Amino acid sequence: MLRLSDPSDLPTDFGPTVVTLGNFDGVHRGHAAVIAELHEQAAKHDAKTVAVTFDPHPLAVLHPDRAPELLTGLEDRLYLLEQRGLDAVVVMPFTRELAAETPREFVEGTFVDALGARAVVVGKDTRFGSKNSGDIDTLCELGQEFGFDVVALGDVGPGVRWSSTQVRELLAAGKVDEAADVLGRHHCVVGEVVKGFQRGRELGFPTANLARDADGVVPADGVYAGWLVRRELPQDHPEYRLPAAISVGTNPTFDIPERTVEAYVLDRDDLELYGERVAIEFVGRLRGNVKFDSIDELIEQMYADVAASRPVLGCS
Repeated sequence: MLRLSDPSDLPTDFGPTVVTLGNFDGVHRGHAAVIAELHEQAAKHDAKTVAVTFDPHPLAVLHPDRAPELLTGLEDRLYLLEQRGLDAVVVMPFTRELAAETPREFVEGTFVDALGARAVVVGKDTRFGSKNSGDIDTLCELGQEFGFDVVALGDVGPGVRWSSTQVRELLAAGKVDEAADVLGRHHCVVGEVVKGFQRGRELGFPTANLARDADGVVPADGVYAGWLVRRELPQDHPEYRLPAAISVGTNPTFDIPERTVEAYVLDRDDLELYGERVAIEFVGRLRGNVKFDSIDELIEQMYADVAASRPVLGCS
């Protein structure tokens, strides 16, 4: 997949395109439906598929106090878009200058002149251009003028529209299984493995601790069953995806106030993951956080958590 920051950098021999536009935070099932339609339009027009997105999130520039916590960092968003088979993604740096472009200026400069769009596929609630003044009617009018088709998809979801906001609410409640229904995959947090307090190692459960600047929304505090994915390894490597029991939050038993994400790979004490960038996938919540009266009680519960993780992950 070709990655660009300026649509005018598209190779001259790339050919005609069909284009979609959005933030694509989380690349959830609603986004997947748009991309599926994009592929259909590409086949119809004998064209390449291109997604146009922004970094940082527009609200982070225009209204920082209203900017959402992102489900996926930029690299993970690009990784997920690549899995959808796109030919190219344009990540346009979002600035106040870009925000000031009229809908016509944006469409003509990006979709028409730079990308040579034959069709544009968007959700029906898409807004674009200065002060979000452009809507689907605007896009259709510009499509007629400049000669590209417009396909607008309605709300997608079983009664409730699939959205990034919905996923954030579910994660805040610890409902990672329901979040997965919206995402079409397990939610993950991606970051570098760093040294932690090493309490788990002392207790016989060495954990991979994620750096505090890890990308992705961290779900509610508690213990989860999930997977540690070593994305630096080939996907067919036997240790690419490992079953894990995951702890999120502070450590009340040891009075450690720092909120952490750490994963114990089941039955493994030989892994050296420091400095490796991994994804922690959340499959199911096992329990909330508890302050134990003794270390022995904590260890007993850790054995119980590992045992409870196995059926959730399909492990023996």
